Amino acid sequence: MCWFTLLVGAMFHGAAILLRSYQIGQLAVTSSQEALSFFAWMLVVVYLAIQLKLQLRILGSFVSPLAVIFMMASRLLPASMVPKSELFKSGWVILHVTCLFVANALFALAFSVGVMYLLQERQIKSKSFGFLYPRLPSLERLDTISHYCLIAGFPLMTCGLVAGFAYASMVWNSPWNWDPKEILSLVTWCIYAFLLHERLTVGWRGRKAAWLAIFGFSAVLVTFLGANLLLAGHHSASVR
Repeated sequence: MCWFTLLVGAMFHGAAILLRSYQIGQLAVTSSQEALSFFAWMLVVVYLAIQLKLQLRILGSFVSPLAVIFMMASRLLPASMVPKSELFKSGWVILHVTCLFVANALFALAFSVGVMYLLQERQIKSKSFGFLYPRLPSLERLDTISHYCLIAGFPLMTCGLVAGFAYASMVWNSPWNWDPKEILSLVTWCIYAFLLHERLTVGWRGRKAAWLAIFGFSAVLVTFLGANLLLAGHHSASVR
């Protein structure tokens, strides 16, 4: 029932985003309000798609509050209107935005799974089994799910950044402009590159990987929100 409710909500939310995009003549992600709303929608859509494969409904109990938080944040931000621009209709921009939002949604799932892992591990070590214990998957399965989310998300993040650099090269005649969001995005990319390297070559698993997945998504939030709202640059000019 909860899965079906999320599905219906995602369908209506997606229709609203399409309608908004049609009204403004460009993908509705140019303001902070729109970007947060789009991310909340993408997070639920990615979860629903993964749920069909994994049959892990307890994950929805962690993903849904995240989506609600992002939607509430989008409503609390001051209303803003970004002028219609041909710049936002570029195929590079669409590729850049789509890849990064899907990647960030996968990283949010890895974050949620990391939290679930730490909760499960704590209950097992303390032998204090709460109401969540019977509903949580095994530690091994949680670690595997987090691993696959990262493996799928990292190439998408890389593709999104490359598309962004290509677009910047066309618009500003340079792929790198020392924009705050560019710097923070590169730092976040390095965090996930390090995590994947340690997982694939060193064999990091369990607690370390869970904490780093949580730390990585925290960096995503700093990049996604901090650069847009607090720091001046090309991206802040386009999303406020």
